[in-house]
Amino acid sequence: MHDFTFIDLFAGIGGIRRPYQKLGGKCVFSSEIDKFAIKTYEANWGETPSGDITKIAAKDIPSFDILLAGFPCQAFSIAGKRKGFADTRGTMFFEVERILEYHKPKCFMLENVKGLTNHDKGKTFKVMLDILEKKLEYKVYYKVLNAKDFGVPQNRERIIIVGFKNPDVKFEFPEPNNKKVKVGDILEKNVDDKYTISDKIWASHQRRKEQHKAKGNGFGYSLFNEKSPYTSTISARYYKDGSEILIEQKGKNPRKLTPREAARLQGFPDDFKLVVSDMQLYKQFGNSVPTKMIEAVANEIYKALIESGEI
Repeated sequence: MHDFTFIDLFAGIGGIRRPYQKLGGKCVFSSEIDKFAIKTYEANWGETPSGDITKIAAKDIPSFDILLAGFPCQAFSIAGKRKGFADTRGTMFFEVERILEYHKPKCFMLENVKGLTNHDKGKTFKVMLDILEKKLEYKVYYKVLNAKDFGVPQNRERIIIVGFKNPDVKFEFPEPNNKKVKVGDILEKNVDDKYTISDKIWASHQRRKEQHKAKGNGFGYSLFNEKSPYTSTISARYYKDGSEILIEQKGKNPRKLTPREAARLQGFPDDFKLVVSDMQLYKQFGNSVPTKMIEAVANEIYKALIESGEI
């Protein structure tokens, strides 16, 4: 096992951290601002992330080999208002830049929504690439990957951006593993009735879907069963009404996923501790990353760094 160090920025509940720790990496610094995510992080990783990254000087962060950041994506997401750099969350990329510039680590891996690539007609992404490649002099690779290609039944596309300080490092993104999965693989056997949606919400979902259908668009609730190959993308707003992923039930209204099912949908194992309210857990898993997809990328990064003698 080759030892390496990493930092976990915008850490959330540690979804990106997980695969790197599994490879033998040591996390020397983490940062997260949400108090509920911090509780979940503490319970599962045994450490408390530092708070607001904008208030932490780069020199106060220990040196490290790999920077990991699933920087806030609402500013670039179709579900958000897509203000990009005009949104303070969008400017969090510049926190990544600041830390990369000071520490010059061997490698970084960033994760964001697919919409980042075409935001503002591609200008936002071009600014980021110019900073990473020209200003900071990293050799950069990027690709949109889908969680459903890496062993979880969720259709979730995300852009992964990987950079190496040494231009001779040879890196390739992982190929889909084509492991056949279905929604039934993540469903619990006995589910509390509290996850079944009320007549009122179900009627409202159906009404909204009909209205959208009349306008000729495909918005509205999405219904799945255990045989479905995958669900739609779980979002941070899932706690509101569960409309993007409803599970069919015989003889009664559909139900929402349980928090444990939401965790499984993002590839978290069953020993991952759920210590906050259902509402916060839905937000956390909606904001998190498909860990099995990240693991496939982490394995390739690890291999590339070893083969080039970087670690």
